[in-house]
Parts: sequence; structure tokens; C-alpha cells
Amino acid sequence: MSSYSKENARFNMIEQQIRPCEVIDTRVLETLKNTPRELFVGNDYQELAFADIHIPLRDGNVMMKPMQEGIMLQALDIQIGDKVLEIGTGSGFITACLLALGGEVTSYEIDFNQNETARRNLKEAGFEKADLIIGDIFQANLIKEKEKFDVIALTASIQNDAELFTNLLKKGGRLFFIHGKEPVMSASLITKGDDGELIKKDLCETLL
Repeated sequence: MSSYSKENARFNMIEQQIRPCEVIDTRVLETLKNTPRELFVGNDYQELAFADIHIPLRDGNVMMKPMQEGIMLQALDIQIGDKVLEIGTGSGFITACLLALGGEVTSYEIDFNQNETARRNLKEAGFEKADLIIGDIFQANLIKEKEKFDVIALTASIQNDAELFTNLLKKGGRLFFIHGKEPVMSASLITKGDDGELIKKDLCETLL
């Protein structure tokens, strides 16, 4: 892909996929514009780096669609210094966006080779401050110790509720997740109030 066509595709991704989904936060749009998505996509998918599809990763996993990434990042409202837990490092693209928005990121990936790929991608793109951990989040010490986070981003869908993860939220914390079963799945945001009350907001129907 030529430099011109790449930038044109990046512009179209923002204007035709992400912004029409009511993603209007300028920080999020600038982050998605300036974080080089093509560096997080395998060589076989370079022509589709900015397309409205789930790009395959290892073992049947996929990257989120650009519009899903935009909806998630806007909903999480990441502030500089927020302690962020990402569940599913994947290619590392969302990790890079979380870092670019000012988050202090701990990211879990269960697949060793995928973790190594994400580490290389992040280094090539100039992002090396994330704490990348190989392991099963459900067996992680932070779960057992109930470590607290300002932001939790689940980059894969879950079938059940997110109670395990809401227990890890600080007061004022935000959790994004996609849940349900095909063909009906929803993206939702859970916010924990200062009194510990959990407020759930369904953002849109989607598939992952």
C-alpha cells in the first residue's frame, strides 16, 4: 500500500467508520489517527489494516473492528495516570492506544506467541511502557488479591456477567466489555460510583 493510499484509508477509517458511530471525543479520534494501526497487522493483511472487519490473529482470535475500538476508548474516558487493566493484549494496538491516552497499562495475554508479537509491534511503534504479562487472567494474582484499577478493557467477548472484574474497579472506575451470544451481543460500560454502586450502560449492539 502506497503512503498516499495508506493515509487515505486511515482518513476514511476515522470519517466513515468511527465518527458515524458517535465517537466524537477529539482525544480518541486523534489517538486512532496517530497510532499506526498498520504496524499491528500481519503482513498478509496490510491491505485491510483500516477496513471495517475483524482482522485475524492467532488461534481464531481477531482484532476488534475500528469502530469497536473507538466506541470502547471513548466510553472508558481514559485520563493521564489512570491505572488500566487490559484483558487480551492481542496485536497490541489497543495497548498502544491506551498508552497514548495516558494510561498506565497492565495487559494480560494467555498466548505466549501472541504476547511476543504484541511486544515486537509495540516496540516498533514506539510504545514500550506497558506491563505485558503472559497468563490466564482468571488465575492471576491481581484477581486473588483484588487489585484495583481505574479502567478495565476487555478486548474479547464474554458470555456471562462481569462481576469478577467489577470487583477490581476503584470508585469512579470504568469497565468496558462485550457480552452475550451470537447473533445478539452488546457492548456495555459499567461505572462504579463513589458509594460503590455499579451503573451499567448499554452502548450498542455488536459482535465480537
